[in-house]
Amino acid sequence: MGDNGPVGESATGLGVGEIVDLLATGAARPLRDGSSVSQLDHALQTAALLEREAPDDRELLAAGLVHDIGHLVPGVGDDAHAGAAAEAVRAALGDRVADLVALHVQAKRYLVATEPGYGAELASDSVASLANQGGSMSPDEVAAFGALPLAPAAVALRRADDSGKVEGLVVRDLGHWVPLLQGLS
Repeated sequence: MGDNGPVGESATGLGVGEIVDLLATGAARPLRDGSSVSQLDHALQTAALLEREAPDDRELLAAGLVHDIGHLVPGVGDDAHAGAAAEAVRAALGDRVADLVALHVQAKRYLVATEPGYGAELASDSVASLANQGGSMSPDEVAAFGALPLAPAAVALRRADDSGKVEGLVVRDLGHWVPLLQGLS
């Protein structure tokens, strides 16, 4: 797999080739919400949605593509997927990409706490995982998250994550995104 050897039980410090290879394995892994959307479809849709919203923010686009890569790492549970994904991509894609990836679950918790009705709009898999991820943020957590410089971008990533689960949506393939990832390494 990839330029830097095979992906084993741990995804710490993946190279770009390994990231691409791991994303490609997501074509055979459906989301847990019962739809026919695969993990790869979801990654591509999330990046495509962000490309429409923030076309010049290459790091945000990359974060959209790799935000759920932790779901593809053997032995990583849903509650740990964001942190595992962040550490898997940090060396190759940089701190900002990794930090946005790490924050996408916190952004869901933030939106549940701050936007009435947001939780009701979540896909079934996101609702099911919310409790394991800490549930709605407390007022202190909301204040701390809102003060983060990356909070607006993390919320944008979260919104694209929520919307990037459309069956049959045609978007650019993984090959389109490889130069972006290589340019960040």
